[in-house]
Parts: sequence; structure tokens; C-alpha cells
Amino acid sequence: MSASPAQKAEQADQPAQPKKKNLIARIPFWVQIVAGLVLGGLLGWLAKSQDLTGLGTTLDTVGGLFVQLLKLAVAPLVFFAILVSITNLRQVNNAARLASRTLLWFMITSLIAVAIGIVIGLVTNPGAGTGLTPADGKKPKNAGSWIDFLTGIIPTDIITPFKDLEVLQIVFLAVVAGIAALALGEKAKPILTLSSSVLELLQKALWWVIRLAPIGTVGLIGNAIYEYGWDLLSKYATFTIDIYVGCALVLFGVYPLLLATVAKVNPIQFFKGAWPAIQLAFVSRSSVGTMPVTQRVTERLGVPKEYASFAVPFGATTKMDGCAAIYPALAAIFIAQIFDVQLGVKEYILIVFVSVIGSAATAGLTGATVMLTLTLSTLGLPLEGVGLLMAIDPILDMMRTATNVAGQAVVPVIVSAREKILDHDAYNSASASPVDEYESAPAESKERVTVAA
Repeated sequence: MSASPAQKAEQADQPAQPKKKNLIARIPFWVQIVAGLVLGGLLGWLAKSQDLTGLGTTLDTVGGLFVQLLKLAVAPLVFFAILVSITNLRQVNNAARLASRTLLWFMITSLIAVAIGIVIGLVTNPGAGTGLTPADGKKPKNAGSWIDFLTGIIPTDIITPFKDLEVLQIVFLAVVAGIAALALGEKAKPILTLSSSVLELLQKALWWVIRLAPIGTVGLIGNAIYEYGWDLLSKYATFTIDIYVGCALVLFGVYPLLLATVAKVNPIQFFKGAWPAIQLAFVSRSSVGTMPVTQRVTERLGVPKEYASFAVPFGATTKMDGCAAIYPALAAIFIAQIFDVQLGVKEYILIVFVSVIGSAATAGLTGATVMLTLTLSTLGLPLEGVGLLMAIDPILDMMRTATNVAGQAVVPVIVSAREKILDHDAYNSASASPVDEYESAPAESKERVTVAA
């Protein structure tokens, strides 16, 4: 017997029931990440202690594939995110003021971070007693300089930046395209509609990659322990502790203090909302790869979507308190002590200058070698010092990137609060993981939950 028209209408009015999730999907995402960390650590230790080459190779392959999948989306994601974010600023009052305040707070927090790095380095002398000598270092294949940095912003053609993953050049092309679209007005509307759709498609695909993060965690952490073990850490113990302590001071000291005093919001609530992005950054070691989650948590913390879609992509490519402030400051002091070079007030001022102005050189990718070589070349320190730190870099990069991403979410919250556009109700209620929230949302509400700009 068929349903009556009234029954059909009543059924149509009822909300769609969300699909039942499988056992793994019912486990909170952060629990999956922690489980991946523990399992990866155990497998890495087992491979190292029992000399299981096959297991070590498997861990390396699993971790490498996860990072490769993240990098696959980097070039188009950065381009379309920056392009769409610039055009979205039309919908925000005082867009120029918001952009300038964002840049100002990026610089202020970088200045604080580099100062902390210098103080820690001066107090602990990380290069003393390591047993390392200049002969242990080697010059990197690619070194950064101010001329290369400035001239390298402008690409020679359109294809190469995307092929070689030159993120800074991709940002330049996106900014030019975004400004041109604003100038064209209505004529550019079809292009902007297409760009928004492509961005949503890329972010949807990247969500699938992000769901693989627990598996990637097993490979990345396991391979780090298998490759380097604990013997290597003994030589770099002071330096490694300095990086982690410096980043922790910024992450759990400076940021909460700014949130409490400048933004006048509850810092603990910030970490409740932003933690999914911070933990993914720790595992993936990629600010750009984490960008969709960072943007999502920033929006959930009450930052207007139109402003967040500008501030987060901008921050993911230029805001690096861990990689571009704390790390180069401590690394410069470490390398100077190994090579027996005395640093004076002028050199420390130069470290501050490079960290605050040149942080875009890191461009949101895994690692901070370009920023380090830029700092060393500015100070006149031997570039062979980079080779001293390459082996330990993956372990350091986890904490650096987590700090980077936290800063990329903190600044939009601060600016929004000061400009009185922060949704305090949303901020105070943010707690669920955006990954879990996205997966559990009914189909008709996905538009509200997605991270699209």
C-alpha cells in the first residue's frame, strides 16, 4: 500500500538520519592520532632494537606516502586558497585594516618567538660539549640568500612553480590573479565561481588524506625512531630540548597570554578548538597540508569565514614562529659554537631581522632548511653547519610545525577580537574535532561544515 500525500510530505519534512559509522570512525580522531604515535614508537623501537630492516623500510614507505599525498595537493591548494581568499575580502568591512593588522601581529609574535630562542641559546650553550666538529657538517645543495629570496618570488614561467613546488612563486601568482579579479569585477565572476568549486574539490580530497593521518603517524614516528634511535639524540640533547622548550614557551605561554590579555578570551578554550590542527601539524610536519583543518578550527573559534579564508592561507605560507623564529635563532647559536665563531649584538639583531622579515622563505613546506641557510648567509656563518642538523631535523620539525600552525590560528582570533568581529558564543562552544564533525554531519549540512573559503 502506497503512502498518502500527507505521509509523504511528513516524511520529506523529517531530517535525514546520519549514516551509522563503522567501529574505527566512532573512535575520536585525536585518539586515533595518539594511538598512531604509540604504535609507531613501539614499531620503530622494535625495528631498531631487533635490526628488522624490512619493518624499517615499511615504516619509511608508509610515512613517505602520507607526506607525498599531502604535498600532492599543495600547489593547487595554495593557489586557489590565496586567490579566493583575496576576493573574499570584498565581503569584509575594513578589509585593508584587517590585512594590515594580521601582518602586524604576525610580526609581533615572530619577534617574541625569536627573542625567546636567542635567550634560551645564550643560557644553555647548545653547541658546547656535543663532540661535534666542523668536519661533521657539509654544505647543502640548495642555499638561501636575500638576492635569491627576492628574485625567486617572481617566476620565469607559469608551469615551473607548480612543477617544482615553489610555494612562494605560487603565492605571488595567486596574489596577482586575485587582485586582477578584483579589478575586473563582474567580468571575473565565472573564474571566481570555478576557483571556489575547485578549492572545495581539493579540500574534499585532502580531507580523505587527513583521515589517513593515524596510519601516516605510525610510519612517520616509527621511521624517525628506526632511523635515528636514541644514540643520535644524545649528541643533540641540549639543542633538541632547547627547540622543544622554546616552542612550548611560545605555544603554551606566549599565545595563551596574548589571548587572555589582548583578545580577552579563555586560552584553554582556544586549545579545545584548535587542538585537531595542532596535533595534525605535529604529525604531518606541513603547515600547508594542515591548512584545511587550521581554517576549519579557526572558523569554529568564531573568526568570520570571509576573514579566516584570507588569514589562514596567508599564515600557512608566511607565519612560522617555530621554523622561522625559534629554530634559526637557536641553530645559528649552535652552529657558531661548533665552528668557534663569536656572535655579537649586531649578529643577534640580524637574527631578529631575518626571522621577522624573511619568514616567508619557509613557505609552509616540511623542513626549514631555506630559512636556516638564509640566516647563516646573512650572519656570515659557514653553510656547512646545515649538515650538522639535517639528521635530527625531522624530530625537531614536528614541534616547530605544531607551533607554526597554532600561531596561524591564534593571530586571526586576536585580530577578530580586537576588531570586535569575533563570535564569542562560537568561540566558547568550540570543542569537537572538525574531522569527526565533518564525517558525522548529515549531507544537507555539509555546506555549513566544510572548510571551503
